[in-house]
Amino acid sequence: MSEVIKLSKKIKFKNSSWNFKVDQINLYAFWKNAFSKKECKTIINIAKDKGLISGKTKEKTNVRDSKISWLYPIDDMDWVFRRVTDITLNLNERFFKFDLFGINEGFQFTNYKAPSGKYGKHVDKAINMPVRKLSISIQLTDPKEYEGGELKLYDGEKDGTLMDKTQGTLIIFPSYVLHEIMPVTKGERNSLVTWITGNQFK
Repeated sequence: MSEVIKLSKKIKFKNSSWNFKVDQINLYAFWKNAFSKKECKTIINIAKDKGLISGKTKEKTNVRDSKISWLYPIDDMDWVFRRVTDITLNLNERFFKFDLFGINEGFQFTNYKAPSGKYGKHVDKAINMPVRKLSISIQLTDPKEYEGGELKLYDGEKDGTLMDKTQGTLIIFPSYVLHEIMPVTKGERNSLVTWITGNQFK
């Protein structure tokens, strides 16, 4: 387990945009242009150079089909950790207002390849870990390079809500929200995910 990456003082980002939707059935936010195309490619290269392993677990052999790599600040990822924690603090202070600790699990790079890459419906619970309160997903691949692979949230809508696929977009939502990665039907989708932990929900 890596050390906890604590949330730092909020900073302002130029040339970025955020969008937040909240009502009785929707609760999520996304920050466009959180990472440039060049930065996304750099993250992909770091993960693939480190090596990918199967993302399947004993409990989810039929639910998940992907390759993963765990990334930490020592993997030339310190700049990513700093930016994500800053954006998270910014959005949390505006909208969620959760009591948070920080990142203590590192980042999980995930590669979904056609024709079977997917991650079925699930919530982001952790075993023997602090409570996951906010889930973060960063779209690393240009959507022109693959088909399918949408992140879908089931936040009260029967058919679910598809998230923005724009490369470099950071999506954040409460970890108790049911979600899935739709099957990739062409090409491959790469993403970077992590979880912000905190005290138990009250």
